[in-house]
Amino acid sequence: MLLDFFPSRTLTWYLGKTFVVRILAVLIMLVLVLMMLDLLSTTGDILAHPGNGEGELLQYVSLRIPQLIARFLPYSVLLATILTLATFNQNSEVVAMKAAGLSAHQILAPLILAALIVSGLSFAFNERIVTRATATLTVWEANDFGPLPRDSTTRANVYLNDGNDVLLASSVEGSGAGTVLRGVTFYDRDKSGMIVRQLRGTVARWADPGWRLERAREFDVGPAEGRQIGAPVVIARGITLGQVALRKVDPDAEPIGQLADSIAALDSAGRRTAELKGKWWHKIAGPLSAVLMPLLGAVAGFGLARSGHLFARAVIGMALGFAFFVVDNAALAMGSFGGYPPLLAAWAPFVLFFLIGETVLIRTEE
Repeated sequence: MLLDFFPSRTLTWYLGKTFVVRILAVLIMLVLVLMMLDLLSTTGDILAHPGNGEGELLQYVSLRIPQLIARFLPYSVLLATILTLATFNQNSEVVAMKAAGLSAHQILAPLILAALIVSGLSFAFNERIVTRATATLTVWEANDFGPLPRDSTTRANVYLNDGNDVLLASSVEGSGAGTVLRGVTFYDRDKSGMIVRQLRGTVARWADPGWRLERAREFDVGPAEGRQIGAPVVIARGITLGQVALRKVDPDAEPIGQLADSIAALDSAGRRTAELKGKWWHKIAGPLSAVLMPLLGAVAGFGLARSGHLFARAVIGMALGFAFFVVDNAALAMGSFGGYPPLLAAWAPFVLFFLIGETVLIRTEE
């Protein structure tokens, strides 16, 4: 049984179904266009690796599309809100509903309910699919679109300090004593920070202490000479397994539970986690932003269509929605370097624009 806040069951179903269909239509259009543009810029890099072909292009598409869906779903809800309400307004359906005694909030209630369901599905989609696709694609890109490692715990682009020395690895596989660094570059630096020599190798394994670099090539900066080292050489004796395990945490590639564990581990090691905590909160606030879009875009659905202001109202609704995304990204950026507390960085834009949307709706329609 529907609450009194909603219109009749038939009208609620009609409004919600129309809204959801248009969300899907706009989302499919955006994803297809953006995916084609992405392929235009990435296809050359994928096919540049020997052996890559049509299969690898399709694999890239399968990994990239979930990211595009997650990123542009709120935009799709915003555009679908404006299209739906502007069409209802132009066809005098809003006038008929208000003449039947419905308030603006009651007209929006089915749209907000549908957006809430979309937010829940978006959260589940992000946790189950987007995080895995992001983790795989990050490692694949770091490997220059070469063969993907089979280890699901692989991380990409790890940077570590051993005093003045620096260790870079394009990917890290495994855990514990079985940890393997691939695409390793080690910079041996003096006390002033100048590079004395450089060591490069394909694989480095845990040597307890240090890391055993195999098939290493040494470049001595002083005489500017390079040579191949036949035997494995141990480097970075001060870098432990724990440092490697905690150094690279990609919040976009970890589900919310795993990210919470990573944050706890980093906190116990005395690392700075403000940015990760902000991203943790945003994993909830981000999908929930779809609920705001019917409220921010509602201005397009009210007012008399024949007054000639329908286009201006649609532009105002779109401007409010896009302003939210700008402020949301700015707040996350501020939170990443300590300008805002993580909780405030993730939720302040949501609360602010909820109040703005309610104010505009009440002042203009209620």
